[in-house]
Amino acid sequence: MAMTTARAVIDGYAELRQQVATMLALANEGDWEALIEQQAGYLQLTDRLRQLDDQSNLNREDAQRKAELLEAILADDLAIREHLVARRTELGQLMDATRRQRDLHRSYGKQAATVVDAANQFGQRVP
Repeated sequence: MAMTTARAVIDGYAELRQQVATMLALANEGDWEALIEQQAGYLQLTDRLRQLDDQSNLNREDAQRKAELLEAILADDLAIREHLVARRTELGQLMDATRRQRDLHRSYGKQAATVVDAANQFGQRVP
């Protein structure tokens, strides 16, 4: 029983490692919707692994393999988080630009759209 559980733990971490690598590839591509879809499977797998981990006694070799897999998982997870922070910053900037555009439109009507379009065309920031 212990060997079967230990094997399931190592196999589970290997599967989690692959899933996180896929999620990192999606983050690199900027495919945010697919990344969010993958996250559900990731969470289910981590829950299953938590339960298996509690039931297993790993030998030295399996414990070392688990540590290697965890290290790779955490490295990819950090890279994914960095992509997400950059995306959050990008979305914040887009929201600010949209808010400025809306405020200008409220204040100046159709003339504001011309100012915003001209600023965007020439790469200038609109206050």
